[in-house]
Amino acid sequence: MGTTGAAAAAPTLLFTLVLLLASTFPSESRLTYDFYQKSCPRFNQIIQDTITNKQITSPSTAAGTLRLFFHDCLLNGCDASILVSSTPFNTAERDADINLSLPGDAFDVVVRAKTALELNCPNTVSCADILAVATRDLVVMVGGPFYNVPLGRRDSRFSKASVVEGNLPRPTMPMSQIIKIFELRGFSIQEMVALSGAHTIGFSHCKEFANFVQNDTHYNPRFAKALESACGDYPRNPTLSVFNDIMTPNKFDNMYFQNLPKGLGLLESDHGLAIDPRTRPIVEMYGSDQDKFFKAFAAAMQKLGLYGVQTGRKGEIRHRCDAFN
Repeated sequence: MGTTGAAAAAPTLLFTLVLLLASTFPSESRLTYDFYQKSCPRFNQIIQDTITNKQITSPSTAAGTLRLFFHDCLLNGCDASILVSSTPFNTAERDADINLSLPGDAFDVVVRAKTALELNCPNTVSCADILAVATRDLVVMVGGPFYNVPLGRRDSRFSKASVVEGNLPRPTMPMSQIIKIFELRGFSIQEMVALSGAHTIGFSHCKEFANFVQNDTHYNPRFAKALESACGDYPRNPTLSVFNDIMTPNKFDNMYFQNLPKGLGLLESDHGLAIDPRTRPIVEMYGSDQDKFFKAFAAAMQKLGLYGVQTGRKGEIRHRCDAFN
């Protein structure tokens, strides 16, 4: 084939690949972008309206929902198991120790969207899909990158607190253990660092880091003194908290990565990213190039949203997000 023929074939091949990628995914072939086009045509608009109203009235909703999505997906797949309430017969995921600090606003935005969708198209939209799209829309609303979310997830019939411990990253874990949690789920170190960039928004409670401030030399000294002052009363007031990104706390940007090498990370795991030789070059790259961070974060979020999903006859479409049918 001549140069002209090859050039002509290239767009055709690219178009074919795009079509294949748009309709099939490595983890689940039944996920599609137009899953609700006929069964619930107002799906996207209802989610958008719900998250907009909620974020305006409760500005911490975006960060909280992003964390809720992580805790749902990273454990055993994006199946809305984190949303299930405990019963006298079952202690659910959300009551595991690490999940007790998940904010009520994040659960509430999903419940509001589910209620509106049930009125518009009953028994059609899964809670897992609601959480995935609400998370994306909230990230975009606070300045983060847009990424496509394929749809068709179903909701899990399983949620147990006993399977959580050790399978979600804690800020006090050594970096090797955090890396292992991600690698066991097929995520590279670079993808893990990109996802950690979610700390560009939101806050952490003083109890998560206050004990380390005095003894950890990786904190900027002035920052350490400010944290000691802000968290001085936390034993008596456990709700005391500090923004994860003290520079631009309500804007999704790459400032978190710029902060880390300066000793302005809040959590032990933040400092781990800045000093570990496996992660430090990636932190520096994202700190110097927001576009690279945004592209990496969007790709990693798409990948996370496909992890362990249930489709077809697996799972169910819950009538209420907090209870199995």
